[in-house]
Amino acid sequence: MTALQRGRGTGKPPARNAVALDVGGPNTARAPRRKGVRRHWWFTPWLYLLVPLALLVTFTYLPIGDMIGYSFTDWDGISPERNNVGLKNYTDLFTRPELFKVFLVSGVYLLAAVVQICLALYFATVLSFHTKFRNLFKGILFFPYLINGVAIGFVFLYFFQPHGTLDSLLQLVGVDGTFLWMGDPDLVNKSLAGVSVWRYTGLNLVLFLGAIQSIPPHLYEAAALDGANRWQQFRHIIAPGIKPVISLSAILAVSGSLAVFEIPYIMTGGANGSQTFVIQSINMAFKFDKFGLASAGAVVLIVLILIVTWVQRRLVPEERVELS
Repeated sequence: MTALQRGRGTGKPPARNAVALDVGGPNTARAPRRKGVRRHWWFTPWLYLLVPLALLVTFTYLPIGDMIGYSFTDWDGISPERNNVGLKNYTDLFTRPELFKVFLVSGVYLLAAVVQICLALYFATVLSFHTKFRNLFKGILFFPYLINGVAIGFVFLYFFQPHGTLDSLLQLVGVDGTFLWMGDPDLVNKSLAGVSVWRYTGLNLVLFLGAIQSIPPHLYEAAALDGANRWQQFRHIIAPGIKPVISLSAILAVSGSLAVFEIPYIMTGGANGSQTFVIQSINMAFKFDKFGLASAGAVVLIVLILIVTWVQRRLVPEERVELS
């Protein structure tokens, strides 16, 4: 007896839910419940990565492989013949002082990179608080990074020339004399490193600003209530909170100091003791037709950057910082 019949016999209206549940009887065949079938295609993510990986392999890993192969030959870049010379090119790099001393130049740029990071961290900390005209100062500091490197090189050539802008500014503060900023081997690398500091401080500034702004604001309020000054807030809140970004900037600074090319090549061409490792490799390849030796230098440069990065990661391991 259905719910409708029971309702008629008792004089009570049938339950609405009962009608809906009993319609069709117990023997009525129900459509089988279709379960969602999940097909786990393991190669689906690789379909999206196929084009980027193809470009990466074609324009990065294959050229690196060819370069490693060239480093064991005496190829001149033109002749179809490539004679295998084994480790001779690497032996020349480490036994000829005139080839290896360019790393001393990289040391000057590394010190300049430390100054650059300190300046960027200072300005980012100051401009992260309520400072008057802080947006204007952010734009002024970041603007040099937007300028083309060639334009920067030509501008600073006039800036450093004898009786130029820099000499005139020094005379205003009582420093008389003419300095060969681009001609004196003791001054040229310091001058070029100063240009790099001026240009790339804005990049680190933006990285630090983004990291500082991700710190919860209530931490500053709690620190202010506890009587912490700006230095204490930087030491206990900002510095731990942006530690991963500082580590990244340190890695970029080391790799950048080893691979300096643009500014010294434009301003001096590597003359007067300003030749860097990259300029030396380019001259060996395209000026002296020693592609094998230049390839060996490039391989050494890559290995050095990898070693320095690994050591930096071991000394300063990446830690997840949670501020609450």
